[in-house]
Amino acid sequence: MNSPARAHLLRSLAAIATGDPDVPGASPMPDEGPVATEYQFLLAALGQDLSTLRNIQSIERKIAAKREMIGRYRPWVEGAMAGNAGTQDEIVGTVLVWSIDIADWALALPLAAYVLGTGIALPERYLRKPAVLIAEEVATAGLTPTPTVDLETLLAIDALTTDHDMHQQVSAKLKKAIGIALKARADAFDPEAESASAGGRGALIDAALAAFHRALELNEGCGVKKLIDGLERERKKLASG
Repeated sequence: MNSPARAHLLRSLAAIATGDPDVPGASPMPDEGPVATEYQFLLAALGQDLSTLRNIQSIERKIAAKREMIGRYRPWVEGAMAGNAGTQDEIVGTVLVWSIDIADWALALPLAAYVLGTGIALPERYLRKPAVLIAEEVATAGLTPTPTVDLETLLAIDALTTDHDMHQQVSAKLKKAIGIALKARADAFDPEAESASAGGRGALIDAALAAFHRALELNEGCGVKKLIDGLERERKKLASG
C-alpha cells in the first residue's frame, strides 16, 4: 500500500513527532508543519477505512479488511515506536486495537508496551482505558475454542498490565486464559522434546492451577472451578505414579 520511499517518510515523520518529556502523559500532536500535514492525511484515510468497516456486518470480514488496511498505517506506527514519540496519536491507538483484532502479536505486543509506557489514550470510540482493553481483548483471544494467542504473549500482556487499575473481572479473565494455555501445554507435553519445560508436566499443571486459583480469587464466577478440579486429579495421578 505504501511505496518504500513513502514508508520511510512516514517512519521519519512519526519518529520526530516527539512529546515534551516534562509534560505528564502524552503530548498533543503538532498542529502545523510536515508532521501535522502527514498526520492529518492519515487521519482522513483512517476515517474512510472506519466508514468501510462500519458497513461490514461479518466479524470475519471485518478482520480480513483490517489485515488489508493496517499496512497503510504500519510505517507511521513503527516510526512512533522507534522515536518513542509519546505523542497523543489516534493512528497509534487504532492500530493497537486492530493488531489485537487480527492477532498480529509481533506488532501488538511492542505497541501495547509503547502505549502504556507513554500514556497515550485510545480514541474515545473504544470506551475503555488502554490497559483494560489490552488485557480483556488479549484474554478473549485466549479463551476462544481455538485460541489465537500463545502463552508467551499472554504472560507478556499480564506483566504489562498487572500494575494498572482495572476491574477484577478483567484480571480474572486474563489469568483464566493463561491457565488454559498452560493446561494445553501440559496436555501436549512431550518429555523427550528438546523444548520440554523444566520440571516436566507437573510444573505446567502447577502453574496452570496457580493461574486458575488466582482467577477464582479475583472473580468467583469466572468459570474455573471444574478446570481446577480436573487438574488437581491429574496432579494426584502424577504424584502417585
